[in-house]
Parts: sequence; structure tokens; C-alpha cells
Amino acid sequence: MSNSLIYPMMAHIGLTALLYVLLTVVRAPSIWGLGRRLDGSNRWANVEPRISANLSNQFEWPLFFYVACLILLLEQRAVERLPLLLAWVFVAGRLLHTYVQIFTTNVRLRGIVFTVNFVAVLAMWLWLLLAGLGQAAHDKEVLEVVRCQSVTHERALPLKTFGERV
Repeated sequence: MSNSLIYPMMAHIGLTALLYVLLTVVRAPSIWGLGRRLDGSNRWANVEPRISANLSNQFEWPLFFYVACLILLLEQRAVERLPLLLAWVFVAGRLLHTYVQIFTTNVRLRGIVFTVNFVAVLAMWLWLLLAGLGQAAHDKEVLEVVRCQSVTHERALPLKTFGERV
């Protein structure tokens, strides 16, 4: 089994872990009093909700990414170029989405960037569907050939007493 899809999956897990660390750092002044301003306020108070929201986003649409990747790995299709490319497009889009959501307030741009992630995962699922339909058609053809060969083979074999084959 090829593990090439493991790399984009690990990259996304790394992004999620980084967000946990970042969230911990920006909450430190409020929770532990570390890094508070002289007036006692948290210098990161305005960015903390955006990091928190982005971290929460990492457990929504990416779920479908992981399921598609796992199916591809189990079906031993993880080395095929299109799904691998789409997986990296998804990860790059998630990185960009994280940057836009945390460091800007541009909701329109964030929506455009999210669309890249969304379409990449939908395309992975479409590819899985089409590959599955193609495999089902191939399996049906193989079964038909096997059935035809077994019927031909049965007619060619001589029979012993009571219908037993030789």
C-alpha cells in the first residue's frame, strides 16, 4: 500500500497542532497572566476568537478530506496523481484560509479561499465515485467472462455416473 496521501494528511494535522499551540499562547495572558499588558489586558484578545474559530473549522469540512484519503489508501489508489494533487490543493487552501481568517477580517476573501478547499474535496469524492463506477463496470465484465467460461467448461467435461464430473 502506498502512503503518498499520508503527507498531505500529516500536513493538515501539523496545521491543526500549530493552531492549538497558537491558541494556547494567545490565551496565556488571560488564563495564566503571562504576557499581560501593564493595565492587565491581553494584547491578543482581538485575534484569539479568530484563531479559535479557525481551529474549530479544522474539524468540519476536513472530515470529508480524511475519509476520502482513507478510502483511497484502503483501495490502494493513493498513488494516482489526481487525488494526490487534489489533497495538496486542499492543504494549501487550508493554510491560506487559516492565514486569511486569523490575520485579516476580509470575509469575502476567506469565502473564496474556502471554496478552493471545498471544491478540492468534492473533486476527490467525484473522482472516487467515477473510479468506483469504472471498477464496478470492470468487475461486471470480468464476472461475465468467468461465467461464460464456466458454462463452456461445464459442457465440455464428460460426466460419470449420477452426474459427477470426471
